[in-house]
This record gives sequence, structure tokens and C-alpha cells, in this order.
Amino acid sequence: MARLTRRGFIQASSALAAAPALTALAARAQGPAPDIGNLKVEKDIVFGKAGTTELKLDVYQPSGTVASKRTAIIHLFGGGFMGGNKTAGYIINDIKALAPKGYTNISANYRLAKEGFWPSQIQDVKAAIRWTRANAGKIGIEPNRIVIAGYSAGGMLSLLAAGTNGKADLEGDLGNPGVSSDVNASIGVYPLASAQIATMLWPQGQATPEAITAASPTTYISEKFAPTIFIHGTNDGTVPVSSSVDFFNKLHELKVPTTLTLIQGADHAFDNNAPDAVELMATSIDLFLDRLLVNPKPYPSFGGGGGARGGGRGGGRGAAPGGRGQ
Repeated sequence: MARLTRRGFIQASSALAAAPALTALAARAQGPAPDIGNLKVEKDIVFGKAGTTELKLDVYQPSGTVASKRTAIIHLFGGGFMGGNKTAGYIINDIKALAPKGYTNISANYRLAKEGFWPSQIQDVKAAIRWTRANAGKIGIEPNRIVIAGYSAGGMLSLLAAGTNGKADLEGDLGNPGVSSDVNASIGVYPLASAQIATMLWPQGQATPEAITAASPTTYISEKFAPTIFIHGTNDGTVPVSSSVDFFNKLHELKVPTTLTLIQGADHAFDNNAPDAVELMATSIDLFLDRLLVNPKPYPSFGGGGGARGGGRGGGRGAAPGGRGQ
């Protein structure tokens, strides 16, 4: 009998818990579309074309009274790869909380399972990253300050992008060829850490263990993984919080700059209707990204002889702000 490792147990448990919920999630993930307030938005910009399908994104700029941090956050919606789009209510809620802190926010579509089989989804994401870098000057950001954020199924894509910088076989050929699709940091909001429950992404009979492994973010955990912050509710009944805790621990062990914010008592997609949790999430993201990308500086060591202990790469750059279990 094969031995079940700790990681295997967590992944298997997560798959069993999440699979029945994903179908329902696709229907309710969007949430009501909120008012965008005083944000400036340019909508439906085409960043690539897959056959006859135009891939579009929206660019949200902070109001003119806010100092720009010249950093872009690309948001990827959830919905179990069966539903959802770039105008999801929770994404707009999060953008409204992040924009006043100076971030340029981009919400991008990617093909659902019914529109294209794997690896269409990650190729679309990398095309959105390339568009953002190619248009950095136009949208007022630095090309080395591009962050990818994903929610639930979109979180699987954001984590995969963070783990596959420079991996040519996932690039695709949609828009801005030759421009780098590397990300400088990632955000996983109640993310899927494995493709085990996303078998709809392959034609029938082709969701082999090898294919699922190759599409799973956990496969790419290494010291080269982009700095990452995880946000997860402790009462998530769709994607168990243990998956983000385990992912965080693995990155931290490798000294990848990482942090984890847990929202006590929150369920999946809490940012649809919990403004206090949204504000905490935005504050945690801002603290992480500001120290990591915008104004890079390590935290001071404690006492004498402490050195740059636990600070991650680069002598402490990007040490885990906010900490676990905020």
C-alpha cells in the first residue's frame, strides 16, 4: 500500500472537501456588481485573441488625489473554471479597497473550461501579464512591479504564474510576443493549490495524474517562486484553509518572501459582503507589497546578534509582514 505523505493528505482532503462545492460556486461566485465609486476605469481593452474569442481586461486607476505606487495588481476571478468574469463583485470590492492605497488594478478575463481546454487558461493569464508590462508606461506603472492576484480557481492560476516565471511551454502565443510574463509577486485569495478537482479543464479521459500534476501550483514550489501573500477564511467550506497554510509553510521553509493572513470565521468568497475583512485584506496586501516592491526594506532584527533571521531572500527583503493569523 502506498504511503500517504502529509502533502498528499492535505491535497486529497482538500479535493474531497471542495469538489461538491465547485459547481455551486460557479453560480454564486460573482456576487452583486457594486458601484465603482470614484475610480477611473478603462473597460474592455483587448489584450489577446484566441481564435474568434477576444480576451479583454479593465484598468482601474486610483483617483487623482492619491499618490500612485506605480504598481499593478492583475486580478483573476474565481468560479470553478465554469463561470465568472472580470466584473465579479468581490473583485470590485477589493479594487475599491486597494486603489486608495495607490495601486493600479487590472481585472482580466481568461477562457473558461467550455471555451478552451488546458493550458488555455494559464496562457491567457500570461498574455495579460505581457500586455501589462508592454503598456507599463501608458498605465503609469513600473515594468518590474507587476503582481498577479487570483481568487479561488483564479488563485490556482495566480499561484501557477508565480511558480512558472520563464517556463516557455506555458507562454502561448496570444499578444505581445517577446515581452516577459514574469510576475514580481503574487496574491492567493482562498486559492486552489492543486488541479486535482479541476478535471473539467481536459477532454474526457485526458485528466491524467501527470497532466494534473503539471497544472498544479504545488508542483512548482521552489526557492524561485515569486513572493506570495495568502488570504484565507478560517471557516472556508469550499477550499480548506489548510491548503494555504501548507503552501505558506513550504515557501517559508525555502526562504521565499511570503505571508499569510487568516480571516477568523470567514467562509469562501467572504469579500462579497464583509467590508471589514476586505479592508484587512487590503491593508495586509499593501504592507507586504510596499515593503517588498515599492519601498523595499527589511524588518530590523530583534536584540543583539539576531542578524537578518527569517527575512527571506536578499538579506531579509520581503520578510513576512502581517504574520500568520491576523
